[in-house]
Amino acid sequence: MTQKRSSLPGGPTLRILLSRQCAQRLGPRIGSVLGDRPHELVIHEATEGSADADIAFVSRDVTGLSTKHEVHPSTQAFFDAMLGAPSLQWVHTHSAGADRPVYVALRSRRVVVTTSSGANASVVAQTALAGILALARHFPLLAGAQSECRWAPLIQSGMPRDLAGQTATIVGWGPIGQTIGAYLSMLGLRVIAVRRSATPSPPAAEAVVFDALHGVLPRTDWLVLACPLTPTTQNLIDRQALSLLPRTGHLVNVSRGEVVDEAALCEALQEKRLAGAFLDVFAHEPLSPASPLWALPNTIVTPHSAGFSDGNRERVESLFLDNLGRWITRAPLANVASSDPPA
Repeated sequence: MTQKRSSLPGGPTLRILLSRQCAQRLGPRIGSVLGDRPHELVIHEATEGSADADIAFVSRDVTGLSTKHEVHPSTQAFFDAMLGAPSLQWVHTHSAGADRPVYVALRSRRVVVTTSSGANASVVAQTALAGILALARHFPLLAGAQSECRWAPLIQSGMPRDLAGQTATIVGWGPIGQTIGAYLSMLGLRVIAVRRSATPSPPAAEAVVFDALHGVLPRTDWLVLACPLTPTTQNLIDRQALSLLPRTGHLVNVSRGEVVDEAALCEALQEKRLAGAFLDVFAHEPLSPASPLWALPNTIVTPHSAGFSDGNRERVESLFLDNLGRWITRAPLANVASSDPPA
């Protein structure tokens, strides 16, 4: 652990733990936010020991290719540095969710965890829309024919249904869910929002609370999951919920894999009790090569990449810097992680 100390006078030194790569990019901007406030960039090196810090910023380069279930050593070293910092009061993460075990552990110590919710909302929503359009237009079927160099017009295999007039039920009405709802509404779908309140919120024509989800599933053509993982949403889409969807229905999951009973979903897709699925997240990541989901012709599988975009880093860093300004002025922080479902 190496440290770079500011010589600015006045007041206690604020220590900020971050990666070397992030420190090189953000150092001057952090200085601009803090002004004359003495501060210290605690630059984490995986090969060194730990040092204390007041704040930590978990940037995308820290987590790298790690998943929640399989953490690479360099990522674990940074997590251990946070867990080993006795003075740590606040952590900001690049992700929209804070369900990784490290954040749960930190919050149990009363460390405030803020997320970058909203930073990649438009990107995730665009990905969800791409998955819906691909399934609606039978792209998996067409891609299979292409791989076989086989001319297979859709007039042979079955006409796609018009999207206009269909119903999309969106579970989670945060920035991602609302953006997906706006896209689908423009395409002529009726949008139902599943949220804490049953008060409709445009572009949703209807809203229900989580406990009333089963009541709308029989008329749902597209069940879109855009919710955080909470005690309310854990295994929310279980075997019973899947059985309530029509055979022509589709599941789109850009939230967390644990929201769905994956074994029950596999069975429903294999037995064609569900028309198809677009899945970006899974109960265990990376998805096992042995999973039947890879080979299902009515399923699109992507490796938890719905939110990736070259513009995310700037948006995430701007959120962190804005919160840093709030922190030093004791203003309320934005995007404080909560176990509650979105409104």
